[in-house]
Amino acid sequence: MKKDVLTAGLTAALGAGIVTSWCVGQGQNPFLALLITLVAGCFGALCHQADLI
Repeated sequence: MKKDVLTAGLTAALGAGIVTSWCVGQGQNPFLALLITLVAGCFGALCHQADLI
């Protein structure tokens, strides 16, 4: 089965984006929230590529 790294990265980023959106509403810096979302997406893609998930 072919790995779909893009889907794994987008799924992780979507999950992180939901949480960080709530945090921005509570006063978190939007740029920090974007950075957290991007890091989560990259980490999800890397974990999928390494067959950890």
